[in-house]
Order: sequence, then C-alpha cells, then structure tokens
Amino acid sequence: MQKKVKEPIRKPWIWITMGLLVVFNAPWYLPVGSMEPYILGVPYWVLISTALSLILCGFLSWLCLHEWDIVEDLEEEGRERSGRK
Repeated sequence: MQKKVKEPIRKPWIWITMGLLVVFNAPWYLPVGSMEPYILGVPYWVLISTALSLILCGFLSWLCLHEWDIVEDLEEEGRERSGRK
C-alpha cells in the first residue's frame, strides 16, 4: 500500500498562522515608549514577544511531527527494494 505524501506548503492556514505569529511577535502595535506595566520585573512587551516566540516554536514543531511526511523515508524504502544503497 502506497503511503500518501502530505504537502503542507499547499495548505493556506499554515502560512496564515505562521505569518500572524511572526508579524505580531514584534510589538509594533503597542504604544511607542510604553514600558509599564512591569510583570515580574520585566516590561510586558517582553513577555508578549517571548510567549509568541514559544507559540511559534511549538507550532513549527507540531507541523514537523504531524503535517509533514518526509519523502526521504519513501526514497530509502525504494532503494532497499531495488538493492541499492
């Protein structure tokens, strides 16, 4: 049975989500010069950027694990069947 290869590049929701996470990661939308409130001694915009960076990392990790089927596995399987290394 042939395994279907997923092509996440063709899924627009992936690009939209990644674009939004990247665009909102830089706090350009906050008021200029705003430093307060401080949360745990850190300006709030630092926590926003850190949280969005972690969300982006988690999203990319999830994509790699669940939305990508690496073609290399299929190619190696084909080589083993044909006797090549």
